[in-house]
Amino acid sequence: MLRLPPGNRDRFREPFGDLYPDLARARSRIAGKTVYTVGDVVTANLLREGMAPTVAIIDGQTMRLPCRHTPILDAPRIRVANPAGTITDALVDAIHTALADPPALIQVEGEEDLAVIPLVDAAPEGGVVLYGQPGEGVVVRDIDADAKTIAKEMLLLFERI
Repeated sequence: MLRLPPGNRDRFREPFGDLYPDLARARSRIAGKTVYTVGDVVTANLLREGMAPTVAIIDGQTMRLPCRHTPILDAPRIRVANPAGTITDALVDAIHTALADPPALIQVEGEEDLAVIPLVDAAPEGGVVLYGQPGEGVVVRDIDADAKTIAKEMLLLFERI
């Protein structure tokens, strides 16, 4: 399991991609691409827009409170535990399993916030990852060589426990 030390948490507060005030304004940016989502609200909003993510990662919460918009995605579910501030080996394995046989919904018991990093690292280039930036909007990250390099660098900020 990887744990993010408190001294490195500030690095993860900045958007890992381009921030849009809402999904509607990001729609043209994601049109025609394979879309992956992290977060209940962004996944539910994408479904409301008539688009389904190839892989969605949710935890049933938004801003540490139960989410009233938990999405209903017609896809096989993979359930994993992932405590706050960590990336478990089970989460990474679930991401690889979901990417190998999409569509899939990864249901996290704990917190899914940091799943963006291993998802960008593992997903094929050419797609986009969407996740919510609380109180600000939706972040869109193109999956390309640059994103994968940054994801690998971000993973180096964690400690293995």
